Amino acid sequence: MTIPAKIDDLTIMVAGQGGDGSLTVMNVLSELFGRRGYHLYKSRNVASRIKGGIAAAQMRASIVSRGCTGDQIDLVVAFDQEAVTNVGPDLPPDAVVVFDSSDKPLDRSTLADTIRVIEIPFGRYAVRDLRRDLFKNSMSFGVISQLMNVDQDEAEDCLRQTLRRLPERVLLPNIDSFVDGRKFAMDDAIAAGGYPWHLERVTREKHLMINGNDAVAFGFMAAGGRFFAGYPITPATEIMEWLQKHLPAKGGVAMQAEDELAAVNIALGAAMTGVRTMTATSSPGFSLMAEGIGHAGSAEIPLVIANSQRAGPSTGMPTKPEQSDIDMMIHGGNGEYPRVVLAPGNPGDGFIIGAAATNLAQRIQGPVIIALDQAVAQDARSVTPFDLEAVEPDDAARLTEEDLAAMETYRRYELNPSGVSPWAVPGTKGGMNLVTGNERNEWGLVTTVPAKRREMMDKRAAKIEHVRADLPRGVTGGDPAARIGIVGCGMQSGVIAETAERLNAAGTAVRYLQIRTLWPVLEETADFIRGCDHVYVVEQNSEGQLMHLLNGHGAFGNLRSLKKYDGVPFRCADLVQHIINGEAKAVQGDAA
Repeated sequence: MTIPAKIDDLTIMVAGQGGDGSLTVMNVLSELFGRRGYHLYKSRNVASRIKGGIAAAQMRASIVSRGCTGDQIDLVVAFDQEAVTNVGPDLPPDAVVVFDSSDKPLDRSTLADTIRVIEIPFGRYAVRDLRRDLFKNSMSFGVISQLMNVDQDEAEDCLRQTLRRLPERVLLPNIDSFVDGRKFAMDDAIAAGGYPWHLERVTREKHLMINGNDAVAFGFMAAGGRFFAGYPITPATEIMEWLQKHLPAKGGVAMQAEDELAAVNIALGAAMTGVRTMTATSSPGFSLMAEGIGHAGSAEIPLVIANSQRAGPSTGMPTKPEQSDIDMMIHGGNGEYPRVVLAPGNPGDGFIIGAAATNLAQRIQGPVIIALDQAVAQDARSVTPFDLEAVEPDDAARLTEEDLAAMETYRRYELNPSGVSPWAVPGTKGGMNLVTGNERNEWGLVTTVPAKRREMMDKRAAKIEHVRADLPRGVTGGDPAARIGIVGCGMQSGVIAETAERLNAAGTAVRYLQIRTLWPVLEETADFIRGCDHVYVVEQNSEGQLMHLLNGHGAFGNLRSLKKYDGVPFRCADLVQHIINGEAKAVQGDAA
């Protein structure tokens, strides 16, 4: 009988074909591990189709907070052969595979001999005893909870909590299936090999489990956001769905438009009324919105745009992460106009930046773009509950009727050293003004006078300097005296932090910077790069867009590019090895 291992850091994958219910199993496991006090990080890999195609969910449960998936999968729950075949070569020698053998026995050719395999025909038993294949999900949870030596009453309560919205006639067969799973595990598996793990209780502060999309929407609403227009597109749709659920309770509106062009223009119309407004989309939708976003920059209309990036070009890979819109978000669109581009690295950042973007849009009277990516947008993580009291809406230079009455003349686009002109929303008495997509003078009248064109362009450009000091600063960590640096943003945030931790523990001094303001490039970013002998720029695209952006700001000669563009995030182990190998080459070069 083996001695159960204490769980400090465990990664679980549940996989099968789309429609098998893999995500449901993971939700129940999250409830269980969360109750036991573990920090959680959940990700999913779902095919872009209604049913079929591999669908997998991963959860990392650890006693310290982590911002990425683990290097290896310790437990695989597989409902078909494809799931095991795909992941088998990467499993560690002490992994456990729980396999649904309803169709046929597992082909173990991709598995090491030391890997423990538990074969149970979940689907066949579920159909035989309960007349429905889908109950195999609850049965598999019963097996897993038994493998971890969790008391049946506690595990059952987790299942009931997760399925609480189901009617009793559906819930009860799930409970029966769960109990059967525990019996199968005890009779067919545990007696043969003992418990592989013991799930203990650990201490952790109160937490909130949330993904980046929902957190950004929450931050927007907390900062007074009350109107949203969008069109469903993976992986951004949850922003619209969250706001449709919660905005009406605050007197707000979240509506679905017929396409991305309509969404951005409806959002512009709402913003013109003075309501704090947001739209959200993903990469191909963002490109469709480019003209509308440019209009917000030209006509000086406050607007928040969330872009949950995915792999491209064109339709690309709708469910895979990428960071290949950096250039488009910063420089996309015809002509030049001021914008701010912010990049949250986790749900906690998502809330803070969602709120900050909402206020910044008012302050610069223009577009503020939130650069999400599929991993940050849809991966869920346990975070400290958000501080709602710290968020205060900022109306900046908004004029009231009384303000207008005291003015001799109201000029909507009046020249101002800050670049921000006083603004009265349409309908305010004394605040009549013209809004056009053409270049204009102070009153909004169309003009092509060269001197006026220069004045207006310079006025708008000044807005960025006006808010630069208040833009979100980056997150730094590691050894502050290290001469090796790592830079990344978005989905790289968790992996570069953990990589730096591992390298420092192994004797290689490293520090890191998670950039949260992509544009404008802040001086803190340049200072970090100058303070290192060389800096590894970690990003998810093929052209090195972030490295090019940084080099464009300072023509640095010490940047080294680490890129992935296969739809699979960096793992810490891989990044550690890349940097160790890079340092070895650097030493060889110095010696030569």
